[in-house]
Amino acid sequence: MGPLPLTHPDDTRTSWLGHLPPRDQHLFEEYGQGPAVVPPHLLVHEAFAYWATATPHTVAAEHLGRSITYGELDRRSDRLAARLVREGVRPGDRVGLFLRRSIPMLVGLLATLKAGAAYVPQDVRLAPTSQLRQVIQAAGTRVILTRARDADRIPRPGGQTLIAIDELSGPPGTDALTLSRYGPGRGVRPDDGCYVLFTSGTTGTPNGVTVTHRNVCNILLTEPGRLGIGPGQRVAQILNIAFDMAAWEILGALTGGGTLVIRGKDITEAVRRSDVVIATPTVLSGIDPASCPRVRTVAVAGEPCPRPLADLWARTRVFYNCCGPTETTIVNTMRRHTPDAALLTIGRPTPNNTVYVLDEHQRPVPIGQSGEMWAGGDCVSAGYLGNPALTAERYAPDPFLGGDRLMFRTRDLGRWTPGGELVHLGRTDDQVKIRGFRVEPDAVSAVLESLPGCTRAVTLKRDPRSLVSFVCPQDVDTAAAREAVAAVLPYYCVPDAVVPLAALPETDRGKADKAALLRLTEEVAR
Repeated sequence: MGPLPLTHPDDTRTSWLGHLPPRDQHLFEEYGQGPAVVPPHLLVHEAFAYWATATPHTVAAEHLGRSITYGELDRRSDRLAARLVREGVRPGDRVGLFLRRSIPMLVGLLATLKAGAAYVPQDVRLAPTSQLRQVIQAAGTRVILTRARDADRIPRPGGQTLIAIDELSGPPGTDALTLSRYGPGRGVRPDDGCYVLFTSGTTGTPNGVTVTHRNVCNILLTEPGRLGIGPGQRVAQILNIAFDMAAWEILGALTGGGTLVIRGKDITEAVRRSDVVIATPTVLSGIDPASCPRVRTVAVAGEPCPRPLADLWARTRVFYNCCGPTETTIVNTMRRHTPDAALLTIGRPTPNNTVYVLDEHQRPVPIGQSGEMWAGGDCVSAGYLGNPALTAERYAPDPFLGGDRLMFRTRDLGRWTPGGELVHLGRTDDQVKIRGFRVEPDAVSAVLESLPGCTRAVTLKRDPRSLVSFVCPQDVDTAAAREAVAAVLPYYCVPDAVVPLAALPETDRGKADKAALLRLTEEVAR
């Protein structure tokens, strides 16, 4: 099929593109549109049901020596879905999924979708009680699914019904009748919520993002987002279940007919037994590709990927560098990287999606100039839960696709290459001023990561006059590091201190923990 058509009327086109020369107008439309592709399913649980019917005896998931087939996972989730319906759960509702990585987690997730609701995942091992209470209140849940071992960790404001998935037993009974009356296909639409994820938020208050079935199916059931997952392919589940990239792992496997390999304490052990790995660069940097010969496909997102890390894995694997915030459904740009590529880019829009590089007035910038990336198309989520003001701030009518379409302000900076690929240039909210000059710390880190032997780097503002960079591993030559930055960037970009570390501290979502590094910055200053 052809590219996603821009349907704006001629007067709108002139208004938004008229300041560009004709060639840039043409390239703006050519580069910014992903191909138009029709996903085979528009409801996540229907995609799972296809495989449960076609391959009922295939192992759907493994965890700590236990496994479950597609057929059994279908039956167990039907049983729980019927219970949810009897508890009053209906399409449009939200159900808490508060537990740890496990097979019951999958039962609860699918049961919630079959009942027509959106699941709200939180890892009770990592999330403090105050955060769980905040999520419960913001999501407006009435039912929370968990495991018996974790029940005492979960607050129950407002009389929440707590269901321990692993204590459900007995034959299906009237489940089929209950689900036939209220379950799948009974009022669930592609634009209804599939899951609600809570981002950190710039104020420290988590913001709930409603991601729809259409959003999810669009990325997971079309290539390249599908990552070639099919029967016989094993997908590692290594990330925090409250992180949107975990949805790529979990739902990618279950909607593609693959086998989900749920990790225990050892991430590498799960990766070693898998064909497909989805990770942040920070997590992937702790894994030696030589120890994981089975892995054939790797995708990274969530933070900028160092070129040496991309080259290391791309030499022997299919490697995708990807980008996209939670609000644009996991990722909305992808690029298969090869070590001989001139640049490490984030590629082009995925199917049925668009990307616009705009200036501060939301007008397209000329090809090759930097601007802020806005995302449009089927990736754009339904907005922030219970926060219309923030939704209005970050989502805007899409003047290029027209109609009732929205575009999302990613706050990622980028530019188009002459060949039509996006180069990620950091985030607008990461920009700092040093000695009155605007500096993008990611640009400094990219130079450091180009040094032989430097695998990871993070640069932070230490005070109004100086930067500090943290590099891995510990034997990086810090003097050479500062000289390398001075050779290619202005003097005010040169870090006053370069601190070598054996490994970067990580957040619970597998990204570099900048807050922990800032605390180290204070120690360096003392």
